[in-house]
Amino acid sequence: MRALVTGATGFIGAHVARHLRDAGHEVQGLVRPGGTSADALPGGVSPVIGDVRDADAVARAAQGVDAIFHAAALYSLSRRRAAAVRSVNVDGTRVVIDVARASGARLVHTSSVATIGIPGDGTHGDEETPQPLSQVIGAYKASKVEAEGLVRRAVGTGLQAFIVNPTAPIGPGDHHPTPTGRLVRDALDGDMPAFVDTGLNLVDVRDVAAGHLLALERGVAGRRYILGHAWGNLTMQEILAMVHRAGGPPAPTRRIPHSVAIVAAAADEIVEGRLLRREPRAPLDGALLARKRMFFSPQRAIREIGLPQSDLASAMEAAVAWFRAHAPARRAATA
Repeated sequence: MRALVTGATGFIGAHVARHLRDAGHEVQGLVRPGGTSADALPGGVSPVIGDVRDADAVARAAQGVDAIFHAAALYSLSRRRAAAVRSVNVDGTRVVIDVARASGARLVHTSSVATIGIPGDGTHGDEETPQPLSQVIGAYKASKVEAEGLVRRAVGTGLQAFIVNPTAPIGPGDHHPTPTGRLVRDALDGDMPAFVDTGLNLVDVRDVAAGHLLALERGVAGRRYILGHAWGNLTMQEILAMVHRAGGPPAPTRRIPHSVAIVAAAADEIVEGRLLRREPRAPLDGALLARKRMFFSPQRAIREIGLPQSDLASAMEAAVAWFRAHAPARRAATA
C-alpha cells in the first residue's frame, strides 16, 4: 500500500508513519513548511512539503496513494489562536476529504475524544455517548467536533473513511509536547508543585499508531473507535505518581481547588496570551475542561479491530527517558 500521512512530524502522525513503514508500506509524510524539525520525521518516510489547507499541495502529495491518514491538527487552548485552530483543523480536514474523494483513496481521520461526551453518572464515555453543547468548551474542542462532522457527512455520500479518537497518548518522540507530554515534562522539570482533581485516559502512542492501521484494515466506514487503554483511566494524582515511579521527582501532594485554578488561568490568559502573545502555561479553557474527569472506554476498538493494550508503566518510562534525553537541547533552545 502507498499511504500519505498528514501531520507526519507530529506526535501521533510520526508514530503512524513509522508504524506503516514498519508494516512494509510505502509512506509519504506531509510536512508543514517551517514546522517541526525534520528530525521528527521517521527515517524511510518521504517528506512532501505543504500546508494541509493548500488543496494543490495535498493533491500532489496524495497522487497515487491508496490511503490517507489525516493526523494534522493544531492543538492550542489559547483563545488568541482560536481562528488559526479552526482554520487548520476544520478547513484542513475539508481539503483532505475533497482530495480523498477525488483520488479514490480511503481515509483514516484522527479525531479526538474531545468529540465524545462525558456521562454525568460516573460511567465512562464511549463512541455512542452524546456530546451536549455545554461540554464543547473552547475553539480546539469545537474544531474537532466540526471536523469529525465533515467526515461523517462525507461517509454518507460514499467516502470510505474511518474515524479514530485517541485519548491521552504517552511515549517517546513528543517533540512539540502534547498536553499529556507537557504534563510529564513539567513534572520532570519540577514545574508542578500542585495539581487539580481531574483525570485522563492514558494510552501508549504506539498503540494509537497501530490503531490507525487496524481501523483501515478491520473497521467499518463512518464508525468511531476510541484508541485508549482499558486500565488507562487515571486521576491527575495517579498520573503524577506514575511519572515518579518512572524515575521522576516525588509527586506533589497539594491539590488546588478548581475555582482557584480557573482564576489563575484567566489571569495567565490575559498576561501570556493577550499581552505577551505567547501560549499560556495554564489556558483558561484547559482549566474549565479540567473540572471533569475525561474517562473513556476503548472496548469497541479492543473488541472490533484488536487495539493493542501495551503496558502503561513501560510507555511512561519511555516518555520520561525521551524527555530527559532531549532536555539539554530544549533548554538551549529556550535560553
